[in-house]
Amino acid sequence: MTLLKATEAPLSQTYSLALLDLDGVVYRGKDPVAFASESIRQAEHLGMTIEYTTNNSSRMQSVVADQLRGFGLDVEPWQVITSSVVAARMVSKHVPQGAKVLVVGAEHLQDEVGKAGLTPVQYASDHPTAVIQGWFPQMTWQMLAEASFAVENGAMYFVTNRDLTIPREAGIAPGCGSMIQAVINATGVQPIASAGKPESAMYDEARELAAQGDTEPVCKARSLAIGDRLDTDIEAGNRGGYDSLAVLTGVTNPTELMCAPKHLRPTYIVRDLRGLNEAYPRIDVDEAGTRATCAQAQASLTHRRLTVNDPNDVNALRAACALTWQAADSGQDVAAFALPEFSLGE
Repeated sequence: MTLLKATEAPLSQTYSLALLDLDGVVYRGKDPVAFASESIRQAEHLGMTIEYTTNNSSRMQSVVADQLRGFGLDVEPWQVITSSVVAARMVSKHVPQGAKVLVVGAEHLQDEVGKAGLTPVQYASDHPTAVIQGWFPQMTWQMLAEASFAVENGAMYFVTNRDLTIPREAGIAPGCGSMIQAVINATGVQPIASAGKPESAMYDEARELAAQGDTEPVCKARSLAIGDRLDTDIEAGNRGGYDSLAVLTGVTNPTELMCAPKHLRPTYIVRDLRGLNEAYPRIDVDEAGTRATCAQAQASLTHRRLTVNDPNDVNALRAACALTWQAADSGQDVAAFALPEFSLGE
């Protein structure tokens, strides 16, 4: 079980560095998420450093920073950690300085490869040492073919992320992971590493970048991964040994949290980012694993039926998760439980 931590001080004082996801946490597309900006400003006032992490490999850091400034946040481009930034740094640790790297991706990815001291190229005939593949809408068959030829000839293969889909204005479209699969199918070679979540490399690199080369990176124990997706943000935190905070302003819902397997469970659950500046209450579970309390909220489990005293209280969800996670870890099928319906909207 992971959801049993409690803090006496607000989370923004308990942790020094926030590794903050963007879409569904700070904004939804072009629109800000309610309470996010003021909560981030308050956390910074309390001394917390903010790093913004995103699997998006096509948007320049400066573009994202400008959008965040439009929400009233004081953001420098270096605080935005994209999968292109992480990917370029990741490749640079595997190849010599100046090595040729075949780049399949947007201008942002090509720029980051150059900034990392590597030489971006576009053709397998340039004999690259490595291939780095990202996502961008102008990708062509020829680009995928060049990547395949280079990998077949022995180039090391890296990718920015493995998301199979990407939401677009007209619906769900093939994401980076789907395009990567074309190269895998052609070559039979799996990527050496992926820069994006759920891998933890993005959080590790963000800690180094936040240090600006002048100080030691904030240790993992003082870093908090924050996101709205269990299968990317939270899993990346768990893989990397980071505590994590799940917010309910994006894709994750209470039922998913109650049914979450171990590798997708956050350390903390909050309704929105206002919870970042609050202390986290203690959760108590009785010896039988049938009753849990969190502040004034209560959850009870009887004959595979879970009930709570207040479905509008996020503390009730926290208590409910404590019971369902303990039940799942003891071998019970939580998916067969009658679970409460929560109303935790903004």
